[in-house]
Amino acid sequence: MSTGTSADQPLLSPRLSIIVPAYNEASRIVSSLEQVTEFLSTRPYAWEVVVVDDGSSDDTLALVAEFALRHPQVRLLERPHQGKGGAVKAGMLAATGQYRFMCDADLSMPIHQVERFLPPQIEGVDVVVGSREAAGARRVGEPWRRHLMGRFYNWLVRLLAVPGLQDTQCGFKCFRGEVAADLFRRQTLDGFAFDVEVLFLARKAGLVIREAGIEWHYRQLSRVHPLRDSAAMTRDLLKIRWRSLTGRYRRAE
Repeated sequence: MSTGTSADQPLLSPRLSIIVPAYNEASRIVSSLEQVTEFLSTRPYAWEVVVVDDGSSDDTLALVAEFALRHPQVRLLERPHQGKGGAVKAGMLAATGQYRFMCDADLSMPIHQVERFLPPQIEGVDVVVGSREAAGARRVGEPWRRHLMGRFYNWLVRLLAVPGLQDTQCGFKCFRGEVAADLFRRQTLDGFAFDVEVLFLARKAGLVIREAGIEWHYRQLSRVHPLRDSAAMTRDLLKIRWRSLTGRYRRAE
Protein backbone atom coordinates (compact mmCIF):
# COMPACT_ATOMS: atom_id res chain seq x y z
CA MET A 1 0.00 0.00 0.00
CA SER A 2 1.25 3.51 -0.65
CA THR A 3 0.13 6.80 0.85
CA GLY A 4 0.76 10.45 -0.04
CA THR A 5 0.03 12.74 -2.90
CA SER A 6 2.91 11.49 -5.06
CA ALA A 7 2.17 7.81 -4.53
CA ASP A 8 -0.37 7.80 -7.38
CA GLN A 9 1.68 10.18 -9.53
CA PRO A 10 5.36 9.34 -8.95
CA LEU A 11 8.05 11.65 -10.23
CA LEU A 12 9.46 10.80 -13.63
CA SER A 13 13.09 9.71 -13.44
CA PRO A 14 14.49 11.98 -10.71
CA ARG A 15 18.24 12.15 -10.48
CA LEU A 16 18.23 11.20 -6.79
CA SER A 17 15.96 9.01 -4.68
CA ILE A 18 16.41 9.07 -0.90
CA ILE A 19 15.12 5.84 0.73
CA VAL A 20 14.33 6.16 4.46
CA PRO A 21 13.34 2.99 6.36
CA ALA A 22 11.28 3.87 9.44
CA TYR A 23 10.16 1.77 12.40
CA ASN A 24 8.66 3.58 15.40
CA GLU A 25 10.41 6.84 14.52
CA ALA A 26 7.61 9.20 15.63
CA SER A 27 9.93 11.19 17.91
CA ARG A 28 12.22 12.30 15.07
CA ILE A 29 10.86 11.43 11.63
CA VAL A 30 9.27 14.81 10.91
CA SER A 31 12.40 16.70 11.93
CA SER A 32 14.53 14.40 9.77
CA LEU A 33 12.24 14.79 6.76
CA GLU A 34 12.24 18.55 7.17
CA GLN A 35 16.04 18.58 7.09
CA VAL A 36 16.15 16.30 4.04
CA THR A 37 13.56 18.18 2.00
CA GLU A 38 14.92 21.62 2.94
CA PHE A 39 18.37 20.61 1.73
CA LEU A 40 17.18 18.89 -1.43
CA SER A 41 15.03 21.90 -2.35
CA THR A 42 18.28 23.85 -2.79
CA ARG A 43 19.70 21.33 -5.28
CA PRO A 44 19.55 21.92 -9.06
CA TYR A 45 18.37 18.36 -9.83
CA ALA A 46 15.07 16.48 -9.52
CA TRP A 47 14.63 14.30 -6.46
CA GLU A 48 12.20 12.18 -4.46
CA VAL A 49 12.09 10.84 -0.90
CA VAL A 50 10.64 7.37 -0.34
CA VAL A 51 9.81 6.63 3.30
CA VAL A 52 9.08 2.96 4.04
CA ASP A 53 7.14 2.39 7.25
CA ASP A 54 8.08 -1.05 8.54
CA GLY A 55 4.88 -1.77 10.48
CA SER A 56 5.36 0.93 13.13
CA SER A 57 3.16 0.70 16.24
CA ASP A 58 3.50 4.40 17.09
CA ASP A 59 2.43 7.47 15.08
CA THR A 60 5.18 7.22 12.44
CA LEU A 61 2.80 6.24 9.64
CA ALA A 62 0.33 9.06 10.31
CA LEU A 63 3.07 11.67 10.71
CA VAL A 64 4.74 10.75 7.43
CA ALA A 65 1.41 10.57 5.62
CA GLU A 66 0.59 14.10 6.77
CA PHE A 67 4.06 15.32 5.77
CA ALA A 68 3.70 13.75 2.32
CA LEU A 69 0.42 15.59 1.75
CA ARG A 70 2.33 18.86 2.15
CA HIS A 71 5.40 17.72 0.21
CA PRO A 72 4.52 16.06 -3.11
CA GLN A 73 8.07 14.81 -3.66
CA VAL A 74 7.75 12.59 -0.59
CA ARG A 75 6.19 9.14 -0.97
CA LEU A 76 5.15 6.79 1.81
CA LEU A 77 5.14 3.01 1.48
CA GLU A 78 3.42 0.95 4.16
CA ARG A 79 4.44 -2.65 4.85
CA PRO A 80 4.13 -5.17 7.70
CA HIS A 81 7.01 -5.31 10.15
CA GLN A 82 9.76 -7.57 8.81
CA GLY A 83 12.97 -5.69 9.49
CA LYS A 84 15.13 -2.92 8.14
CA GLY A 85 16.39 -5.01 5.24
CA GLY A 86 12.90 -5.65 3.95
CA ALA A 87 12.01 -1.97 4.26
CA VAL A 88 15.10 -0.83 2.35
CA LYS A 89 14.50 -3.45 -0.34
CA ALA A 90 10.92 -2.24 -0.84
CA GLY A 91 12.08 1.37 -1.07
CA MET A 92 14.91 0.66 -3.47
CA LEU A 93 12.64 -1.29 -5.81
CA ALA A 94 9.91 1.36 -5.67
CA ALA A 95 12.32 4.25 -6.26
CA THR A 96 12.87 5.67 -9.73
CA GLY A 97 16.06 7.70 -9.30
CA GLN A 98 19.20 7.51 -11.39
CA TYR A 99 20.93 7.26 -8.00
CA ARG A 100 19.27 5.64 -4.98
CA PHE A 101 20.52 6.61 -1.56
CA MET A 102 19.85 4.60 1.60
CA CYS A 103 19.43 6.97 4.56
CA ASP A 104 18.88 6.17 8.25
CA ALA A 105 15.94 8.02 9.80
CA ASP A 106 18.12 9.38 12.61
CA LEU A 107 20.28 11.36 10.13
CA SER A 108 23.45 10.40 11.97
CA MET A 109 25.17 11.64 8.82
CA PRO A 110 24.29 15.28 8.01
CA ILE A 111 22.17 15.14 4.87
CA HIS A 112 24.28 17.67 2.95
CA GLN A 113 27.01 15.03 2.78
CA VAL A 114 24.92 13.08 0.27
CA GLU A 115 26.82 15.14 -2.31
CA ARG A 116 29.91 13.05 -1.48
CA PHE A 117 28.15 10.03 -3.01
CA LEU A 118 27.23 11.65 -6.32
CA PRO A 119 28.99 12.95 -9.42
CA PRO A 120 31.01 15.06 -9.86
CA GLN A 121 32.53 14.25 -6.45
CA ILE A 122 32.64 10.57 -7.33
CA GLU A 123 32.62 9.12 -10.86
CA GLY A 124 32.55 5.70 -12.51
CA VAL A 125 31.28 3.88 -9.41
CA ASP A 126 28.32 1.49 -9.06
CA VAL A 127 28.04 1.48 -5.26
CA VAL A 128 29.27 4.11 -2.80
CA VAL A 129 29.47 3.08 0.85
CA GLY A 130 29.39 5.71 3.57
CA SER A 131 32.41 5.00 5.76
CA ARG A 132 33.40 6.04 9.26
CA GLU A 133 36.91 4.73 8.57
CA ALA A 134 37.83 6.10 5.14
CA ALA A 135 39.88 9.24 4.51
CA GLY A 136 38.03 12.35 5.69
CA ALA A 137 35.74 10.43 8.05
CA ARG A 138 34.92 11.68 11.54
CA ARG A 139 33.06 9.97 14.39
CA VAL A 140 31.27 12.18 16.91
CA GLY A 141 30.20 11.03 20.36
CA GLU A 142 30.54 7.28 19.86
CA PRO A 143 31.19 5.25 23.06
CA TRP A 144 34.48 3.40 22.84
CA ARG A 145 32.86 0.01 23.58
CA ARG A 146 30.48 0.47 20.67
CA HIS A 147 33.38 1.41 18.43
CA LEU A 148 35.42 -1.67 19.37
CA MET A 149 32.48 -4.00 18.81
CA GLY A 150 31.89 -2.42 15.43
CA ARG A 151 35.49 -2.92 14.41
CA PHE A 152 35.36 -6.58 15.48
CA TYR A 153 32.23 -7.12 13.41
CA ASN A 154 33.87 -5.44 10.42
CA TRP A 155 36.75 -7.88 10.77
CA LEU A 156 34.23 -10.74 10.51
CA VAL A 157 32.60 -9.10 7.47
CA ARG A 158 35.95 -8.78 5.71
CA LEU A 159 36.84 -12.37 6.62
CA LEU A 160 33.57 -14.00 5.59
CA ALA A 161 31.88 -11.81 3.00
CA VAL A 162 33.32 -8.55 1.68
CA PRO A 163 37.11 -8.22 1.95
CA GLY A 164 38.62 -4.79 1.54
CA LEU A 165 35.82 -2.59 2.89
CA GLN A 166 36.59 -0.87 6.19
CA ASP A 167 33.00 -0.03 7.17
CA THR A 168 30.00 -1.89 5.76
CA GLN A 169 27.43 -1.17 8.50
CA CYS A 170 27.03 2.57 8.25
CA GLY A 171 23.42 3.16 7.17
CA PHE A 172 24.24 5.47 4.25
CA LYS A 173 24.90 3.92 0.84
CA CYS A 174 24.25 4.97 -2.74
CA PHE A 175 23.55 2.76 -5.76
CA ARG A 176 23.17 3.50 -9.43
CA GLY A 177 19.51 2.93 -10.27
CA GLU A 178 19.87 -0.11 -12.50
CA VAL A 179 22.36 -1.64 -10.06
CA ALA A 180 19.94 -1.14 -7.15
CA ALA A 181 17.09 -2.76 -9.08
CA ASP A 182 19.18 -5.88 -9.70
CA LEU A 183 20.89 -6.22 -6.32
CA PHE A 184 17.88 -5.62 -4.13
CA ARG A 185 15.69 -7.91 -6.21
CA ARG A 186 18.11 -10.71 -5.27
CA GLN A 187 18.45 -9.73 -1.60
CA THR A 188 17.20 -12.48 0.76
CA LEU A 189 17.98 -11.14 4.26
CA ASP A 190 15.72 -8.76 6.18
CA GLY A 191 17.92 -8.29 9.27
CA PHE A 192 20.79 -5.90 9.97
CA ALA A 193 23.25 -7.80 7.73
CA PHE A 194 21.11 -7.25 4.62
CA ASP A 195 23.50 -4.58 3.35
CA VAL A 196 26.47 -6.94 3.70
CA GLU A 197 24.54 -9.41 1.54
CA VAL A 198 23.89 -6.71 -1.07
CA LEU A 199 27.58 -5.73 -1.07
CA PHE A 200 28.53 -9.41 -1.34
CA LEU A 201 26.30 -9.73 -4.41
CA ALA A 202 27.80 -6.53 -5.86
CA ARG A 203 31.32 -7.87 -5.39
CA LYS A 204 30.37 -11.20 -7.00
CA ALA A 205 28.96 -9.29 -9.97
CA GLY A 206 32.23 -7.41 -10.43
CA LEU A 207 30.68 -4.01 -9.70
CA VAL A 208 32.82 -1.02 -8.73
CA ILE A 209 32.46 -0.28 -4.99
CA ARG A 210 34.06 2.68 -3.25
CA GLU A 211 33.97 4.02 0.30
CA ALA A 212 33.32 7.70 1.00
CA GLY A 213 34.43 9.15 4.32
CA ILE A 214 31.59 10.85 6.21
CA GLU A 215 30.99 12.69 9.46
CA TRP A 216 28.90 10.38 11.66
CA HIS A 217 27.16 11.30 14.90
CA TYR A 218 26.27 8.67 17.49
CA ARG A 219 22.56 8.81 18.39
CA GLN A 220 21.41 7.76 21.85
CA LEU A 221 18.05 6.58 20.44
CA SER A 222 19.74 4.09 18.13
CA ARG A 223 17.99 0.69 18.27
CA VAL A 224 21.18 -1.24 17.63
CA HIS A 225 21.89 -3.50 20.62
CA PRO A 226 25.62 -4.27 20.44
CA LEU A 227 25.58 -7.81 21.88
CA ARG A 228 22.24 -9.09 20.60
CA ASP A 229 22.51 -7.58 17.15
CA SER A 230 26.18 -8.52 16.70
CA ALA A 231 25.24 -12.16 17.32
CA ALA A 232 22.35 -11.92 14.84
CA MET A 233 24.55 -10.26 12.22
CA THR A 234 27.21 -12.97 12.66
CA ARG A 235 24.57 -15.64 12.01
CA ASP A 236 23.55 -13.75 8.88
CA LEU A 237 27.16 -13.66 7.68
CA LEU A 238 27.27 -17.43 7.91
CA LYS A 239 23.98 -17.61 6.00
CA ILE A 240 25.50 -15.52 3.21
CA ARG A 241 28.47 -17.85 2.94
CA TRP A 242 26.25 -20.94 3.00
CA ARG A 243 23.86 -19.59 0.39
CA SER A 244 26.76 -18.71 -1.84
CA LEU A 245 28.39 -22.14 -1.43
CA THR A 246 25.12 -23.96 -2.12
CA GLY A 247 24.36 -21.93 -5.25
CA ARG A 248 21.41 -19.97 -3.87
CA TYR A 249 22.58 -16.72 -5.41
CA ARG A 250 23.46 -18.34 -8.73
CA ARG A 251 19.93 -19.70 -9.05
CA ALA A 252 18.52 -16.26 -8.34
CA GLU A 253 20.46 -14.68 -11.21
